[in-house]
Amino acid sequence: MRKTTLTMLLALFSLTISAAKPVKNVIFMIGDGMGLNQAYSGVMAQGKPLVMMSQADAMALQETWSANKKITDSAASGTALACGAKTKNGMIGMGPDSTEIQSILEKAALNGKSTGIVVTCYLFHATPAAFFAHNVTRKDYEDISRDMLTFSPDIMIGGGRKYMENRKDAFPLAAELQAQGKQLFYSWEALQQSEALQGRPDKQESLIALCADENLPSMTEGRGNYLPEAVATAIDYLSKDKDGFFLMVEGSAIDFRCHASDIDGTVAETIDFDKAVQVAVDFARRDKNTLVVVTADHETGGLSLLQSEDLQPGKSLKHKFNVSGHTGVAVPVYIFGAGAEDYPAFMQNSDHKAIMSKLMKLKK
Repeated sequence: MRKTTLTMLLALFSLTISAAKPVKNVIFMIGDGMGLNQAYSGVMAQGKPLVMMSQADAMALQETWSANKKITDSAASGTALACGAKTKNGMIGMGPDSTEIQSILEKAALNGKSTGIVVTCYLFHATPAAFFAHNVTRKDYEDISRDMLTFSPDIMIGGGRKYMENRKDAFPLAAELQAQGKQLFYSWEALQQSEALQGRPDKQESLIALCADENLPSMTEGRGNYLPEAVATAIDYLSKDKDGFFLMVEGSAIDFRCHASDIDGTVAETIDFDKAVQVAVDFARRDKNTLVVVTADHETGGLSLLQSEDLQPGKSLKHKFNVSGHTGVAVPVYIFGAGAEDYPAFMQNSDHKAIMSKLMKLKK
């Protein structure tokens, strides 16, 4: 009798697990160049925990090496995060043999999900490009931008106006995109004021907002609340699709400020990115069926934090940037919401696509 009861309970448990609802939405957030010390610089500067560190339901460590280097660049790491495969430094959305690889964003779209990209760099920069484009070199921005004619997410917000209108190859990309029914906006304000945001992403063509000629201004140059507001706008728009969505967000300028050995800029960009994380996590807590994953493509600068006493207002952290480029150290992963328990404690940057595909039950 006991054996029969146990067998029935195990069968019921197995049925419950197999019948679990798939994760409906994923928000994948990448702090470019944001290692543990970059994140902790925000804690030390503001005197309180970051949302990404203090509210996570699970945490992991992630290795970042590429297919040909122990120290990756943003193209190879972006490709690993987006496409689930290691590739050579400099390559976008392709394997080491130059074969195109489907990104998680493209896969989500094929499975009926709405998709989006929000960044503070230009949309054709390495990390965002890895989610929608395929190229042997990250530097061919004009060719990368043409890939939007083949696939562009339902909403794209970032910089890059110069690659739309003032092209060296004279290709009429803006006209070609508009001929496909895609809507172009040449400022953040123009998108915010557009009635297109009142529609549903599954009922109209892509909305592409080019909010700067190249990268958006840094926080210390007055970017303001663009990133958290753009994330909120994208979530509000994409969540109108009853079939769910996949949104990629990048805090791009953390990396830029680390390359410049600018600690105040690094802190400002990290705290701003954390505000965007708060927007995503708040949505996930309300929705109950959204996974938020926050990580980095690599660490930049070899940042060391040296100050132990309380930081006074107006003072910079005592610190040292040990290199001007990237390092090969593992970076943290902070996971929130539905499916967080499915993440391993130690992983490769190329593992995300398989985990997210499984959680969302993506088939194609």
